[in-house]
Amino acid sequence: MDFAAIIDGVESFAAYVGELASVIGHVGRVAPLHDYCAGLLASEGRRSVEPMAALTAPAEVSVQHQRLLHFVGEADWSDARVLMKVRQLVVPVIEDGEPIKAWIIDDTSYPKQGNHSVGVHHQYCGQLGKQANCQAAVTLSIANHHASLPTAHQLYLPKAWATDAARRRKAHVPKTVRFMTKPQIALMQITAALKAGVAPGVVLMDASYGTNAGLRFGIAALGLTYAGAIVPTVKVCAVAEPQERVSVKTLALRLPKHAWRTITWREGSAEKLTSRFARVRVRTAPSKGA
Repeated sequence: MDFAAIIDGVESFAAYVGELASVIGHVGRVAPLHDYCAGLLASEGRRSVEPMAALTAPAEVSVQHQRLLHFVGEADWSDARVLMKVRQLVVPVIEDGEPIKAWIIDDTSYPKQGNHSVGVHHQYCGQLGKQANCQAAVTLSIANHHASLPTAHQLYLPKAWATDAARRRKAHVPKTVRFMTKPQIALMQITAALKAGVAPGVVLMDASYGTNAGLRFGIAALGLTYAGAIVPTVKVCAVAEPQERVSVKTLALRLPKHAWRTITWREGSAEKLTSRFARVRVRTAPSKGA
């Protein structure tokens, strides 16, 4: 990268952070915001406040550490307003080549050693690929073939946390925060995105969300199309056999060989993926006794 490109990048970064600063309130938060964003970009590995302080203010690491801790943990600024400003700035750039194609529901996990961080619990950790002590956040991202952007991010508060008054009080969890399942959080984020005028796309979700009937029905009620993975035990009724209630695994095993097609996909540097697919029209089967 030549010097002119570096200078252009620095100026673009400063302008971008300047726009974000317009929604964080007090003018005293502008410098910590700039340093925090710079630290996120410049640091490697785990992006905690201490190494970011050393990078952004090497002559006063201790003071900078406290300044950044206060900005992140105690300063009264709205993450929702910041995310809205990010969307206003970035979405037009993403849509310059093509419109938004997809909304992606997912969750992000953060391994934790202790048990004092808000929401930390022994649960599935995507980073580790197993059950572990971690925090988890539900996210909604919008994407096309060129780029993606997270537009909503909410920490999941397990029921063990939500019902523990002493623990909540010690960690300063607001009284307005109540227990919600991850699919309930996702549906709330999708509803809010529609109300905010985010360009709709096909909602994509893995089996931890796609298996949840309430979420699927909620998305459909909002007028959105979705494509969701489900677990093999989900019961469905094939349109051709509406009276028979079977698992998708049983239905798949019954299909003739010619019903399946081998598809190879994935663009970019990663190796291509190949799998077999079959298309069958089904509806979700009602539960027994319904």
